[in-house]
Amino acid sequence: MTRIAIIGSGPTGIYTLRGLVACPQPLTISIFEELPDPGKGTPYHPAVNDRAMLANIASIEIPRIVDTLVEWLNGHSDPELSALGLERARIGEREFYARVVIGEFLAAQFWKLAEQAERCGHTVTIRAATKITDVRLEKDTVALVARQGDGSETTESFDHVVMATGHDWPENTEVSPGYFVSPWPASAIKRIEPVEIGILGTSLSGIDAAVTVATSHGIFLRDEQGRLGYQRTAEGLHMTMMSRKGLLPESDFYCPIPYEPLRFCTRKAIDTLISQGSAGLLDNVFDLFKAELGAADPDCAASIGLGLSTIEDIADRYFRKREALDQFVAAARNLAEAKKNKAEKITVQWRYTILRMHEVIARAVPHLDAEDLKRFHKHFKTVFVDDYATVPHESVERLLALHAAGVLDVMALGQEYEIERSKQQPGVTITAHGRQRHFAAFIDATGQHAASASDLPFPSLKRPGLVKESATETSSEMSAGSKRTGGIDVDKTFRPIIDQPVSRNLYCVSVPFLLHKLPFIQGITNARDMGEIVSTAIIRFTERADGLLLDTLDQRSENVSPTDSVPSSVTPE
Repeated sequence: MTRIAIIGSGPTGIYTLRGLVACPQPLTISIFEELPDPGKGTPYHPAVNDRAMLANIASIEIPRIVDTLVEWLNGHSDPELSALGLERARIGEREFYARVVIGEFLAAQFWKLAEQAERCGHTVTIRAATKITDVRLEKDTVALVARQGDGSETTESFDHVVMATGHDWPENTEVSPGYFVSPWPASAIKRIEPVEIGILGTSLSGIDAAVTVATSHGIFLRDEQGRLGYQRTAEGLHMTMMSRKGLLPESDFYCPIPYEPLRFCTRKAIDTLISQGSAGLLDNVFDLFKAELGAADPDCAASIGLGLSTIEDIADRYFRKREALDQFVAAARNLAEAKKNKAEKITVQWRYTILRMHEVIARAVPHLDAEDLKRFHKHFKTVFVDDYATVPHESVERLLALHAAGVLDVMALGQEYEIERSKQQPGVTITAHGRQRHFAAFIDATGQHAASASDLPFPSLKRPGLVKESATETSSEMSAGSKRTGGIDVDKTFRPIIDQPVSRNLYCVSVPFLLHKLPFIQGITNARDMGEIVSTAIIRFTERADGLLLDTLDQRSENVSPTDSVPSSVTPE
């Protein structure tokens, strides 16, 4: 029987298992999870998240595992729903739920899949509280070194190993007094005293941080009219969320799902541009972006001067009006509009068009040369991130309640700012626009950052000649070459591209190592897509009776975008 190991039992590991269950040949599947309770995934685990933290993915956007989220919730009794903090009347396809509720759903589906796999003739072993400390590529197999909870280590070999390690947060969040490099685990920042607190990041992660701290020193309450308010129980608490632009995220907006087709910026059009080479690729893609947005919403296009825009100034044009507004007034107006549109099923076309384009344009990113890749990340990507990273309505209500209570403000840092830690006092001093401001506590809530081959937690994979950073063309001129620009070099089935005579059956679907060239793959729908690609590749391999490789191409020729095989997904979380 083919032996398969999955490192990590979060969403990507779960959807990989789901795909493997369909294999007609019996498989031996071992799933390794560092936490004691498998299936929940770090972003949704109760040990990491506060119960107030919301996931910004609606029920309808979570792909079916065994059940859909709505089916699973409806299967609970009223007391069971109450224990989850839910009311039956609030169950719906367009609703958002706490992260820990999503974690309970994922775990339940994980165990259902394991049972289903056993019924289909597969052997499934779940190794909870087990940390993989090394991955060794041998000639025909992949060996894993596993450390058990008692400290003992074992080494086992597998035919295929899927690295689905997901989010990577530091073990010690408070790296110096009053300085937290992540809002997770929530228990760490809940210990912050009611002082002046700075929060770097204004996205949902920043909101999570603010709400978590707020619930430690007060309570959110709704009045008879349904308006949310905040009442603090400790004096001295004040929080400032900050980012370069100082913009608050907008509210989740109604749109048709599945997506309606695009007219100009289509997969076929993008693939045609890719086939013509990297020279001018980003600017040609931008022309399709302008054509699509201009046709879908001429008023929006005219208001930002889309016809005269360039890659370098599109973000300035896109954000200009919002930057001029009081952010909390703008958030209140946008929330009212979003609620009305949801109730009346009205779609704002420019928002919907940008949302649909982001994953199509993502197909071109791995094919950009080094200069255009830098331009994309610096100027263009932020437009898509702002559009798809809208947040649940309740999250915006909480921001407004905190601001009305006088405990929350927002600050624009600008492009040039400094964050300095002092040995004499806790927290940080921030210098921006020529002014200094001290925060007794500081939380970096900018989310998961991209990682490269040198950041791999497995020492053997970092040996020379094995896993490498992504190769990117330097230019389209005669002197063109390539250089390593970050992330991990993978082929179309997410196998790291390795030149040594070792097993190629390691699959890297760990998000931080893919963000460099696949910048929009952080959601549950993307976990489904990657799980399908990897499980399909493994099944095809097992169906080859002669045991040959998945394909006969030279490995170095396979450095193509995994998005060539990724199905269309919905809004990333």
